[in-house]
Amino acid sequence: MMTEQRLAQQYREGLMSFGERMPDVLSAYNQFTSTCFQTGEIRSKDKHLMAMAIALCSGNEHCMVYHLELAMQEGATEQEVAEAAAVAGAYGGGSAFSHGAILLHEAMQSIRQSVH
Repeated sequence: MMTEQRLAQQYREGLMSFGERMPDVLSAYNQFTSTCFQTGEIRSKDKHLMAMAIALCSGNEHCMVYHLELAMQEGATEQEVAEAAAVAGAYGGGSAFSHGAILLHEAMQSIRQSVH
């Protein structure tokens, strides 16, 4: 498994482990976040692109890849990912831009390979 995919898997595994200790908290968190990411006036895909961009600005690599995967599952194109990453770079500076240019590029390649 490529490092980028491993980040998203680590996040999922960490949530499961946390849920064993704090099931009510994880359940409430999952309910809250699933509601937040439902399509409303803003499509789910676009919400995941927003979350990816926020993760770029905050340096949260696990969420960068996790929300990239979900955005792509919702039909996000590489151009949309690049544009969201560019906005994050404009706001978050060099750190956000370098993660967008490197980590997301590698993760998209990995996701594409696993789909084909």
